[in-house]
Amino acid sequence: MKENRKWDWWLIAIIGLASFLYFYNIGNAGSNEYYTAAAKSMTANWKAFFFASLDPAGFITVDKPPVALWFQALSVALFGVSDWSVLLPEALAGVLSTWILYFIVKPFFGRVAARWASLIFACTPIFVAVTRTNNLDTMLIFTLLVATWALIQSIHTKKATWLIVSFALVGVGFNMKMMQAYMVLPAFYIFYWLAKNETWKRKMKQLALATVVLLMTSLSYAAIADLMPKDNRPYIGSSQTNSVLELALGYNGIGRLTGSAGPGGNRTMDANAGERGEMPQPPNGAQNMGQLPNGTQSTGQLPNTNNTPPQLPEWKGGQLGGIGIGETGNRGIFRLFNQQLSGQISWLLPFVLFSTIAVGLSIRKQRMFTISHKVAVFWLAWLIPMMGFFSVAGFFHRYYLSMMSPAIAALVAIGSVLLWEFYKEGKQQWLLPSAFLATFSLEAYILYQNKAAMSTIWIWFVGLLGLASFVLLLAFRQHTRMAYYVKVASLFGLLLMPFYWALTPILYGGNSMIPAAGPQTTFDGRQDGRMMGSVERNEANEKLIQYLEKNYDGETYLVATFRATEAAQIMLKTDKAVMAMGGFSGNDPALTAKKLENLVKNGEVKYFLLSGFGGGQSNNDIVEWIQTHCKEIPQSEWKQSSDTQQSFGRDGAEKLYKYEG
Repeated sequence: MKENRKWDWWLIAIIGLASFLYFYNIGNAGSNEYYTAAAKSMTANWKAFFFASLDPAGFITVDKPPVALWFQALSVALFGVSDWSVLLPEALAGVLSTWILYFIVKPFFGRVAARWASLIFACTPIFVAVTRTNNLDTMLIFTLLVATWALIQSIHTKKATWLIVSFALVGVGFNMKMMQAYMVLPAFYIFYWLAKNETWKRKMKQLALATVVLLMTSLSYAAIADLMPKDNRPYIGSSQTNSVLELALGYNGIGRLTGSAGPGGNRTMDANAGERGEMPQPPNGAQNMGQLPNGTQSTGQLPNTNNTPPQLPEWKGGQLGGIGIGETGNRGIFRLFNQQLSGQISWLLPFVLFSTIAVGLSIRKQRMFTISHKVAVFWLAWLIPMMGFFSVAGFFHRYYLSMMSPAIAALVAIGSVLLWEFYKEGKQQWLLPSAFLATFSLEAYILYQNKAAMSTIWIWFVGLLGLASFVLLLAFRQHTRMAYYVKVASLFGLLLMPFYWALTPILYGGNSMIPAAGPQTTFDGRQDGRMMGSVERNEANEKLIQYLEKNYDGETYLVATFRATEAAQIMLKTDKAVMAMGGFSGNDPALTAKKLENLVKNGEVKYFLLSGFGGGQSNNDIVEWIQTHCKEIPQSEWKQSSDTQQSFGRDGAEKLYKYEG
């Protein structure tokens, strides 16, 4: 009777918990200003909206396709520009993802397993961290989960239409974060091939048609943008050939695997410096422009409360420790268990291993490959390629690991059901206790890796929990009721530390640009990368904006900078367009000196703000043109002399130029 009740109050409670984790105080959580400025610009006109232009004048796009940002722009149009409005779509996507995972798991493994899947998913540290930002991963994960539901519907209803819908949704995901969406495709192909009760020829035809739809949907935006005359659309940010397709295959594709898309790995820096443990060299003429080695501008203000110099972090893999390449550690088969990554996603991976064993034993026991087994294989085919990619990829951010969270949650929930069945039946009773012991042991090891931030008491506590779970389950082998309570308590125990990690973005704040969870300490004791986050979020110089607006004379652009982050900070404080001449990294070849000269002579821009690595080697001719043909404005006219933290550069490195004809 209880199984047929209308409301699952446990699910409602889990959704409530997820809502708290994703929504609580997001108005003060900060945002990735790069995307926030784009969302604001996209409300200015349809051209900026369609292309996800960083600026309302449509000079250059952000480094991703527009679909996920459309939701942020619509939220800005409805509620105005704020951190809350741009985080709202991602937080909603997080709640809906938690909800839909329940309905994906439930038909095959029951209501209890579905609850556990949703709860584990909701408490995944890196998923919580990224959902509390306006980075685009949560919207992508939600889209892929809806695609998963549609794929399963194609098996239930025996209608190929749902297969087409499923693959089309993956194509929509491609237009959110490009090749990242394709990481789930092995699972989709394998599951349909195994689960569909058709001849192999018919399945081949249906999958071929679905693949055509996938490619058509995926390439729809690229086709429109790349076939449009380049003078009639923005430059495609972070591409080297002004092409969406090249952006997808390069910077947002193979470049992530090889590392060429990352800091120190492309265009302006020595691609091998990070691998050698050396600091990449900045481009010519940029050595003294006032940036930290990872390309982040220094604010000039010390981040700790007593304003004493913090010890700079160790240089790791081409980036400061905790940021960029250094935030993921060295490549290798144990990478997901290193200090940088383990606390983000890996807590329950030993249980996943035992779940896999249980699936295999269940197939052997039933002497048939049921639809439930095929669903379990689907989640394994989702997870394993991702584990392989993140183990060997040259460049990615930790929050990309959130892609693994649905599969881990589903597999742990599935394993908890299958392992319990074996335990009750008296067959392979050692599996369930061993799964808990191994998983608690890994959790204790993760705490040990973070012993600088965690009391030793917690390490011992988690280790003893694992030992107690193992011993009690062995002791109660003949007392099913008591063993059941131990199992449930052990599952909650497994979530204790991941849940604390998931709470850290709420308790301590987070890096809105490169989110991560956990109490890792660097610099002045705050979470790994948070000081760097505060540097990245330095405020635009108020006096600079006042000067520019006072001297504005109808130009298309209030000012031109090289890096998009600088342009974004200014645009969020004014309603005028700012030109990011070099895109996100500052080195996109979006301009030539000749094109810039034409823009200047046409009266479209007359002020140029140069700082840091601005320009890179690929844009040195533009820097030279500005320095040759423009006049430097004395800093006393546009910069607060007593407040250096509100500048993009450091120690006077920031310079403002004006073209006077």
